[in-house]
Amino acid sequence: MRSTQQFSITLPNEMAEAVRAKVASGEYATESEVIRDGLRTLLARDRAVEDWLRRDVAAAFDAMKADPSRAVSADRVKARLAAAAKKARARASSAV
Repeated sequence: MRSTQQFSITLPNEMAEAVRAKVASGEYATESEVIRDGLRTLLARDRAVEDWLRRDVAAAFDAMKADPSRAVSADRVKARLAAAAKKARARASSAV
């Protein structure tokens, strides 16, 4: 029994050229290797996101549900982000 399956895929021109360039550079031997490596990377990213959701997001949700007083309003988050951005811009302009 074969351990592989053949697929026919259609890629946008830009992606097809990127695949060809990887092979032409010698980084990969075949177009299939490029696609397999890309799929392995996608699957690894999906696993990492799932792990993060289970570990960090679910824990934060559970903590918030147990103690709603820990919540921060959207306005407060926006204000903190605006202050951090202003501070970063000030640092960048003083470094010049």
